[in-house]
Amino acid sequence: MADVTALREAILEAPLETSNFGEAPQPSTLYVPPAHVKALRLESNLIVGARGVGKSFWTAALVSQELRTLLGSTVRELDRTQVRIGFSVKESVDDYPNADGFAQMLTSEIDPYDIWRAVVIRWLAAKLGEAIPSQRWSETVDWMKENPEDASRLIRRAYGELEANNQHGLIIFDALDRTSNDWRVMDSIVRGLLRAALWLKSYPRLHAKVFLREDQFERTVIDFPDSSKLLATKAELIWARHDLHGLLWQRLINAPDEHGNLLRKIFCSVVGHLPGGYGRTYQLPDELKRESTPQRALFEALAGPWMGKDKRRGVPYTWSVGHLADGRGQTSPRSFLAAIRQAAEDSKERYVDYPLALHYESIKRGIQKASEIRVNEMAEDFPWVRIFLERLQGLNVPCEYDLVLERWHQAYPDGPAGAQTERLPPQHVERGWDGIRDDLIRLGVVELKKDGRIDMPDLYRVGFGLGRRGGVKPK
Repeated sequence: MADVTALREAILEAPLETSNFGEAPQPSTLYVPPAHVKALRLESNLIVGARGVGKSFWTAALVSQELRTLLGSTVRELDRTQVRIGFSVKESVDDYPNADGFAQMLTSEIDPYDIWRAVVIRWLAAKLGEAIPSQRWSETVDWMKENPEDASRLIRRAYGELEANNQHGLIIFDALDRTSNDWRVMDSIVRGLLRAALWLKSYPRLHAKVFLREDQFERTVIDFPDSSKLLATKAELIWARHDLHGLLWQRLINAPDEHGNLLRKIFCSVVGHLPGGYGRTYQLPDELKRESTPQRALFEALAGPWMGKDKRRGVPYTWSVGHLADGRGQTSPRSFLAAIRQAAEDSKERYVDYPLALHYESIKRGIQKASEIRVNEMAEDFPWVRIFLERLQGLNVPCEYDLVLERWHQAYPDGPAGAQTERLPPQHVERGWDGIRDDLIRLGVVELKKDGRIDMPDLYRVGFGLGRRGGVKPK
């Protein structure tokens, strides 16, 4: 076995960060779980997933010509596709309106459906090098509506050019919660976008791909004629346990310089051969992309067989994923990789003489770090979650719902509406505290046990400072 200090350093140098901030991911980080193949196909218009499961990652990856070429071996036609961003977290007012632009146009009673069609029209006009009114988005909408035949011909010319070159056009929409801070307004914007995606389906070489959060999809954004045609293309971004371990080793074997050499030697010592690849990028073989004896053995080479001195404490391979699951049993790659990185850092600092790279107590502290990150992410998307759950700090779960209500009543005697947030409020705040509880359950932050008690998965419990007998302790 390699020197454990060098092995820990190698793990820390591996590309375990998943937040790319809109920049194209490195080819070495590209990993396609089987469940995501459908989501990447051109015919899949509606993609649903929670925070940290890959919506923005795939948006950035699909924009990159290099990565589309790599993905073309897995997903047909991607290497022959031209891609445009139709909305994302990065503001680009020439390509799509921002929240203020939407608010202004909606105040002028412009239909969101027409706004999104104008976004498509600008994309195709730019592609053809044709000039249309584009000083303001309202001007583009007016031109499109006042000149429907010209707009239709423009689309047909763009379509004909794609067909002549055996190409496809794809426009991607992500981060749609940034379009408005009002649920009903955002619903109308998303509903208009989905109608525009359906409109585009009449042109087989033009495709729209809409990434939605789960809570957005669960609302009434698909209550329009023929929406079933979009629902038939729906795909979900879900990560199974073996997908997460596969992703981890895809990142590890592509660590830079001597760190990658060391981790590939560990790989070879367990699996019996080196990973294949192309150029400077190594690829995980198929046998390591599914739950298998070699995949389990690889993690055991880093963390050992037990979460303690014997089997009573659990197995690191399963324990590390299970304790990062939300209330719906889903673990995000961002949480998992953050926990592994922190476990390596903690092992390096605290357990110098431990013979394995990841000490079991460090894995527990990795859960603490991942929980802290997840809580901060949740606060970005849903500020109200932190507002209400911080009031529960110090409680032990599972606990009676009355104990939770007591804390909330003390903090907000006038009810949940008394807690103001700048971003989207709870969806069912009008139902009072029961509405808050149900919204937390839908988000996977809280669980309701059969006996009516409130429970919370470790992923959130640790970060929000709640206890559990025998569980990972909050910081």
